Amino acid sequence: MATVTLKGNEIHTLGNLPENGSTAPAFSLVKNDLSTASLSDYAGKRVVLNIFPSVDTGTCAQSVRQFNEEAAELENTVVLCISKDLPFAQARFCGAEGIDNVEMLSDFRDGSFGEAYKLSFTDGPLQALLSRSVVVLDENGKVIYSEQVPETVDEPNYKAALEALADA
Repeated sequence: MATVTLKGNEIHTLGNLPENGSTAPAFSLVKNDLSTASLSDYAGKRVVLNIFPSVDTGTCAQSVRQFNEEAAELENTVVLCISKDLPFAQARFCGAEGIDNVEMLSDFRDGSFGEAYKLSFTDGPLQALLSRSVVVLDENGKVIYSEQVPETVDEPNYKAALEALADA
């Protein structure tokens, strides 16, 4: 179990993020059109997993905006923004914000992504949602960077995540 905070109060997740150098766990998530996306769909590309509790909060929305801006400059890289929000809410947000350089995916059906990456909150007011994290994968699906944000209301370290891509 990992411990993070929400406005200074401890909350816990199922465990720790995959370690650098490990193979990223496979996943199956729901796209905005209700079709399925799997990690294998992105084989041969570098992948940034921007993971957060809900796009309907300020910090989560800002992370999507920031990665959307940064993604336009990245070669052979896809940014996947992952939450348990319904695909309809994700699509509404992207439409209203003009978000088109990232792909929104939902773990709402069975929570298997949160379980595989050990990111589901096990207690507290956000129980069952996903902990704010960034995981960066190389073209072979190996983890080259991971960050579980210690204070849930804070933004991830965008610069460190993007520098991991530059170093890969």
